[in-house]
This record gives sequence, structure tokens and C-alpha cells, in this order.
Amino acid sequence: MIKILEKLLSIIYIQPCYFCKSIKDDNIICKKCYNKIHFMPPAVFREFSGVKVYACCLYDDIIKQLIKDLKYNGKKKLAALHAKLMFDYIQELHFKEKYVIVPVPISNQRRKERKYNHMELVAYELKKLTDYTVNKDILIRIKDTQKQYNLHKQERIKNIKNAFSLSENAGMPIDTPLLIIDDITSTGITFEEIIKTFHKNGYKNITAISLATPDIWN
Repeated sequence: MIKILEKLLSIIYIQPCYFCKSIKDDNIICKKCYNKIHFMPPAVFREFSGVKVYACCLYDDIIKQLIKDLKYNGKKKLAALHAKLMFDYIQELHFKEKYVIVPVPISNQRRKERKYNHMELVAYELKKLTDYTVNKDILIRIKDTQKQYNLHKQERIKNIKNAFSLSENAGMPIDTPLLIIDDITSTGITFEEIIKTFHKNGYKNITAISLATPDIWN
């Protein structure tokens, strides 16, 4: 009787794959779906004013669903997977700095609509996997911008210009190594504007990384 109950409990509490619903691997992402993810080479994707920008994966179907459901559909548990994929890629980069993670902020209006900033959730999950710390307050968004993916390059530049500022209570030495994280980057304009904001305030030791980039080579 006890063995039967144990078997039933093990079936009830198996974690299905979020993407294909397979229970074979008892994980939020099964090996088959993980292997469908196209990781980028461990190399610089963009560079702005001497700051290296990296992109972990191509923006394929699995990553699209992950970002969409975490960002817009309240699936907060996906923050851990988002962070894990970033961590797996970071391992290949062999970073030596002990970074302070800075998630890209959203405007107050967006926060009211979504109730949370998904990149803050990712930042704290990434902290668990590394020896990094998190500062979600140093960078603030002072402009309620349009969604970037609907805009052409020049429109994106105008849209994001002067969108960020540093908190008056930043309270971090200017030589602090910062790791800015976001979900998607293509042209890198958002990262570039954030980098300018930090540079204006004396912060130079900066690295930026996003989970995904569109397949811009096709």
C-alpha cells in the first residue's frame, strides 16, 4: 500500500516541460526542448563606447514563448529558466568580475499595467546562480517609451533617447563592475542609451547581456 501511494505521489508531482508538456525529464524544460535552443557563440555581439554587449540565444520559438509568457502573461516561474539560460551562456564567457546586476527598468506606467518588472525577477534568479549581487534601484526609467520592436532604427533612437537616469541615492562606487541585463536586443539601442547614462555619471566598468537576439543574419 505504501509503495502504491509513493508511486502515485511521484506521478502527481512530476514537473512537465513547460514547452512540450513531456514529463520524461521532470523539469521545466526537457532535454529535447533545451537542445532546440540556438545559443550564440561566446563572443561580443555589439560594442558601444568600449562596453561589450552579449546575446545568449537566437530569438526562436521556445525563447519567444518564454519571454512573452514571463513578460506579459504573469508566468513568473519562468524567471528561473530565463536566468538559467543566461547563466549557462555566461559560464562560456568566463567572466572574472564579481558583478552587480542591473536589470533594465520599466516605466511606472508599465509597472502598473504588468504589476512587476520581469527583468528584476530574472536578476534575483541569476543572483542565486552566481556570486553576483543585484541593484534594481540605481537605474530608473524616466520616460514612458513606445515598444521598440514596432519602430524603425531612427524611430527607436528617438524613442529611447533620454529615457534613463540614475537614482539620486545610487550609493555605489563608480568603479563597481555592472552587468546590465535585458530580455531582447537587436540593434542594441536600449543598451547604448543606458551605457551613455552610466558613463555620464562616471561609471565605466560595464558589461551588458540579453537573453536573445532576432536572427538578423537571415
